[in-house]
Amino acid sequence: MLKSVLIANRGEIARRVIRTCKRLGIRTVAVYSDADAKALHVREADEAVHIGASPAKESYLRGDKIIAAAKQTGAEAIHPGYGFLSENADFAQAVIDAGLIWIGPNPDSIRAMGLKDAAKKLMAEAGVPTTPGYLGEDQSEERLAKEADAIGYPVLIKAVAGGGGKGMRKVEKKGDFKAALASAKREAAAAFGDDRVLLEMYVQRPRHIEVQVFGDAHGNVVHLFERDCSLQRRHQKVIEEAPAPGMSAEARKAVTDAAVLAAKAVNYVGAGTIEFIADASEGLRGDRIWFMEMNTRLQVEHPVTEEITGQDLVEWQLRVASGEKLPLKQEELKINGWAMEARLYAEDPSTGFLPSIGRLDVLHLPEESRNDFAVEYRGEVSPYYDPMIGKVIVHGDNRAAAVRQLRDACAELKVWPVKTNAGFLVRCLDDARFVMGDVDTALIASAGDTLTKRPEPSQAVVATAARAFVNQPKSKPQANREVWAQLSGFRLNAARSTAVRLLCNGESLVAEPKAGDWEYTWAGGHLLVFQNGEAHEFTLDSGERSADEASAGDGAILSPMPGKIVSVAAKAGAKLKKGDPILVLEAMKMEHTLTAPFDGKLAELNAKAGAQVSEGVLLAKLEKD
Repeated sequence: MLKSVLIANRGEIARRVIRTCKRLGIRTVAVYSDADAKALHVREADEAVHIGASPAKESYLRGDKIIAAAKQTGAEAIHPGYGFLSENADFAQAVIDAGLIWIGPNPDSIRAMGLKDAAKKLMAEAGVPTTPGYLGEDQSEERLAKEADAIGYPVLIKAVAGGGGKGMRKVEKKGDFKAALASAKREAAAAFGDDRVLLEMYVQRPRHIEVQVFGDAHGNVVHLFERDCSLQRRHQKVIEEAPAPGMSAEARKAVTDAAVLAAKAVNYVGAGTIEFIADASEGLRGDRIWFMEMNTRLQVEHPVTEEITGQDLVEWQLRVASGEKLPLKQEELKINGWAMEARLYAEDPSTGFLPSIGRLDVLHLPEESRNDFAVEYRGEVSPYYDPMIGKVIVHGDNRAAAVRQLRDACAELKVWPVKTNAGFLVRCLDDARFVMGDVDTALIASAGDTLTKRPEPSQAVVATAARAFVNQPKSKPQANREVWAQLSGFRLNAARSTAVRLLCNGESLVAEPKAGDWEYTWAGGHLLVFQNGEAHEFTLDSGERSADEASAGDGAILSPMPGKIVSVAAKAGAKLKKGDPILVLEAMKMEHTLTAPFDGKLAELNAKAGAQVSEGVLLAKLEKD
């Protein structure tokens, strides 16, 4: 077994690897950027090495610095985690050439599966079913448009070097193809340094099914069953589960056999995931499941496989990298119960999932679930990396039990002032279609704003807030204890009555204070009451409005965080409809479209393609007609 491992990553996956290494008695070395100097993974490792400035290209993407850190600390091996350099064949080869052990597949296997078009050709030759589409070398706009017409709309554009939904666009009609292609290529170039794309037939009722595979250096390959990752928004996974709902024995055998065949075709060693797209129009059928791509690394959603099989996949990685055979044979692996995982992102679903950054003044995690998190109380969510801050994982006897457990766990999440998708997750888990297992990748989009719109606080929550202000201790700055200024009302020959005027999420409310079961807390001078993952922020309504509150509804389009303007879609003076795109901002590794908040005229535009902007900068201003 290995004696020391450097983890070439950050956040929750670095902590995850450290946890298993500690259990096995393996010394760990962390690497960190300026932004992560105080991060949990840095403190939890046995040793840590600073490798550069905050931007990933100056730190976590610097393979030379990572290898130097391993040499400096005497680490035997490098675990890449996921993201960053985990699927970079050149880095894997450099690690091996430096005399270190690479905890991952052979560089040749990574290259074989690294480009979607080449991988699909290889899989087709190996007898693995693949989705119909265009994989040609001609990347001209004319050729791609012609091929899209031949495939038929809707069509899917996918970055050849892509992953995580980056560089992927669904095109509904011919007239939208040119703009979608330009956007996909731009995002692909920014994320992967490669703007090439392929085209695929768009499956009308798509299910995203993936199979965990594992190989060793002795020629053994097994699968650890399937996961369903169909609940997605903008091609990014939201909730994953294992096994897949509605998976028959026949369909399971077809998809797992295909996955093992795919892994063997590239002499695969280590942990990998074969991703398939399934047409669920008639349920899951073995003859309607096609290969999409292979991820030559551990996946974000690997915990659900661990939960149903009782295996530690990081331990498997370490043992295989040490030259051992796979811990179990195929017939020894069984499915036990049902597991689900929800990804908690620092983003605001009510604003189109724009990322959120800042200090976590409130952070409460559920007690009855497995919580793989990258952050801690008073920690910072920075603008430099992916907005995922953690995962909540549950295991139940059956799917219904797992849904209930995950729903309750997400409802317990309390985060502030950083915005998160916790409430959105609760609403997804309450959705009737999801509860029934009737899931496809279009479920979230088809729900409109039902899942993304932030609900108003219940009357019980408002009453709790009102009571908290009435009972506010003298030490609180908002409380004026002069008798004439107290909130308690007065009635002659009648019971005392109190009406408290509050501001909640910018809205004015009047409430009678009542005792309730809702917990509340004070933070930053404001009262917070959490309900189903949503943070409702209350202050006393004095009738005055701050500059920020006054501008909230006047059409001001502010930069939500530091980023780069990649394109501007509107011109000053243009008349826009609510939802029309104004500009595209690249931040936290993704493109975010800022849209018109209402119908009106674009009175001011301060955005230019290519410009870097800070948080809170006025980019545009819309005036109502």
